[in-house]
Amino acid sequence: MVLAYTLLLFLLCSGLFYLGSDYSSTLVSLLHVILLIVPLICIMFGTIHFYNSREFIEMLLAQPVDRNSIYFGEYLGLAGSLVMALFIGLGIPILLWQPTEAALYLLVVGLMLTFIFSALAFLTSVRSVDKAKGIGSALLLWFYFAVLFDGVVLLILHYYSDYPLEELVLVLTSLNPIDIGRVLILLKLDTSALMGYTGALYQKFFGTGFGQVFSMSVLLIWIVIPLFRARKIFSKKDL
Repeated sequence: MVLAYTLLLFLLCSGLFYLGSDYSSTLVSLLHVILLIVPLICIMFGTIHFYNSREFIEMLLAQPVDRNSIYFGEYLGLAGSLVMALFIGLGIPILLWQPTEAALYLLVVGLMLTFIFSALAFLTSVRSVDKAKGIGSALLLWFYFAVLFDGVVLLILHYYSDYPLEELVLVLTSLNPIDIGRVLILLKLDTSALMGYTGALYQKFFGTGFGQVFSMSVLLIWIVIPLFRARKIFSKKDL
């Protein structure tokens, strides 16, 4: 699975760089592909891996081994393999074709999303004993962040368009790690001018040093909260 994921990323990235005539449009296309594929693969592979490893985990729990060590070992093993796949499948084409700041930011965002959705995979897995229910919850979670969330945001902005929404837009963006990654990359490509008023707002906040630190901090929070929430459930739950 990890090898297939690596090969898929490598072929997609190399193909887009090879066939693309304009660097910015190629990177935008690659951005949309990465923001869909990386979260989906991470949350699905992580969920399936946890359920398939249940018997092995139960065997370890029968030994005098700390539950936290088992949990973090499983998580780091999963996330580490997916990170290596990302570095090979995405990092090598970037270094070969366009090792620019925006492309490197894309690699960093992909890295953060790998850790985030691996943590969300563990959270959905430890909450449900039933494998089908856990996988279904993981798919719904990915669909919400990747597709449904933007529609909800547009609906809110439409109905409250007569009110000042600057702070609300920033808060809503922070509630979705995929959106934060998308904004960071688009700003590095200087495409905010094509986004109208919202783009100017993003540039004013996320384009500053404080905004970038804030964005990375929010992404770290997105890793920590589901990871430690799942650890708390795992430490108390009878598998």
